[in-house]
Amino acid sequence: MIEQSIKQRPVIIGVTGGSGSGKTTVSRAIFNQLHGYSLMMLQEDSYYNDQSEMSSEERRQVNYDHPSAFDTDLLLNQLQQLIEWKSISIPIYDYKLFTRSDKVLKQDPREVIIVEGILVLHDSRLRDLMDIKVFVDTDDDIRIIRRIKRDIEERGRSLESVIDQYLRTVKPMYNQFVEPTKRYADIIVPEGGKNQVAIDLLTTKVRDVLRSNRAQ
Repeated sequence: MIEQSIKQRPVIIGVTGGSGSGKTTVSRAIFNQLHGYSLMMLQEDSYYNDQSEMSSEERRQVNYDHPSAFDTDLLLNQLQQLIEWKSISIPIYDYKLFTRSDKVLKQDPREVIIVEGILVLHDSRLRDLMDIKVFVDTDDDIRIIRRIKRDIEERGRSLESVIDQYLRTVKPMYNQFVEPTKRYADIIVPEGGKNQVAIDLLTTKVRDVLRSNRAQ
């Protein structure tokens, strides 16, 4: 546990949207505009279940866009530790092996915690911890193009496997689990990271909350 120098509860911002919507870009834009405050990002993708006991073929058949693919209990536990100004060890996921690596990322608590992922508004326990909830809304065709580019360049996937996964699980799971969480959002951001007006309004709101906390 680090020494708590800021007595107020950290501000928790949840940022969600479909795969390839630009939610990470929006999160980073918020991060870059909040000068003078300590911030961190907590990505839901780090909390995919450990699948080390499964075969490689079994891992590939997992529906990674379903809520059951995530260790949400661990995410909740570590987020609560950060709220209590305790340091955590974030799992590191190996996308080529489809399981957790044996490494972790040490993370100290911060004034602002941005929780980003496709299902961060799905679980009411997570939503209840958030001060601001954001849904990044982007057209399907743009999202699939971004996903293809990312998975091929960054995760070593083939074009065929990316398209198959998108049609088999990503799109139907988006319709079933992700898109419905839009109703929980305080702010809906069309066009993702290109919507500078929405990002400016969002960061202004966060600054107001932080100033209020510091004044108490």
